[in-house]
Amino acid sequence: MTSVSTIQFKQAIRTTEDRLTALSKSGIKIIGYFCTYTPVEIIHACGFLPVRITGGYGNIDKAYQHVPDFICPYMKRALEKALDGQYNFLSGLVQGYTCDAACGMVNVWKDAVGLEILHSIPIPYNNTPESGTYFKSVLCELIQKFDAMGENFSESSLSDSLNLYQQIRSLQYQLYQQRYNGKSGFSATEFMTIIDAGAVVPPEDYLAMLEDLSKQMPLNYEKQNQGLPGSVPDLVPVLVSGSLVERPEVMDMIEACGGRIVADDLCNGLRQILPIDGKGETPMDRLIHRYMNRFPCPSRSRAVARGRRLLDVLNQSQAEGVIFLVQKFCTPHLSDIPILSETLKEQGYPFILIEMDETWQMEGQVKTRVQGFFEMIGGKTG
Repeated sequence: MTSVSTIQFKQAIRTTEDRLTALSKSGIKIIGYFCTYTPVEIIHACGFLPVRITGGYGNIDKAYQHVPDFICPYMKRALEKALDGQYNFLSGLVQGYTCDAACGMVNVWKDAVGLEILHSIPIPYNNTPESGTYFKSVLCELIQKFDAMGENFSESSLSDSLNLYQQIRSLQYQLYQQRYNGKSGFSATEFMTIIDAGAVVPPEDYLAMLEDLSKQMPLNYEKQNQGLPGSVPDLVPVLVSGSLVERPEVMDMIEACGGRIVADDLCNGLRQILPIDGKGETPMDRLIHRYMNRFPCPSRSRAVARGRRLLDVLNQSQAEGVIFLVQKFCTPHLSDIPILSETLKEQGYPFILIEMDETWQMEGQVKTRVQGFFEMIGGKTG
């Protein structure tokens, strides 16, 4: 194991409900969101705490009274937790308009859960000056709703929030770059835990955690990492692409089968980090620029554009194959697979598609397939 401790990140995730409940009781209003296209900087600049809603894994019971079976596992599990009272600390729910399921669930939460504010943000598909103007009006509408809740927004507070999240993303991306260069001493589970903690911890606290982690990082990774799974040369370097992976242990299972995860294209991974910051003369311009130039998500971009970005990450990380790890019924991601598959075939990258349900049970049904995939790549490249 690495000498750098990730205990505080694991603890932060494990104690999420209790910690956020305590913050809510202290008077802090917590605003939940499903998708990272939701502008958390606006929420934070208005004096609220943005927290990503998680679904986790487990059985579905109460949620089926409100949604059909063919909704993605993440949305069903999140609603199940809300109906069980695990999101009673929330004051509101704000969702950037991405996939139809996520946007439809805002209305379901309105009827079944009930919060002080429930709001959807239409996000432009095209990156044009006119789209930017429209997006600004949409964000101003959200700010007005937040102001009505008793908090005050200002350009200076938005600038401070942008700077805060920029620092967070910079440190997160440094971890990715170390991973690309083979200098990460973290297991796949540890790496994902570090990133995931940022969605449920106040950003000021999370930045301090990342800064503390950075200070602990050993200077000579090659010596520190001798004997670690990530440094074994005969493991196959791969990129994991997909929607939301909420069971980090799945990543360790992949590595136990003969792979080494060197990069990702995940909703709760690299896609939420890039670009690290936006450009513009004003804080609002800077915010709009960043969200309109996001690392492409299937629900907000064309598959051809995603294919180009995927190849960029494959080249940077020197991954030799792709594992598509997609939640069942995730239409945007599944719709991209045919075009992405052709793009990868043309460039000589092997790939495999695995669909997961809300239980995230993998070992029995998938282990043999993943091992065969790595054996194929190993035989092809060895």
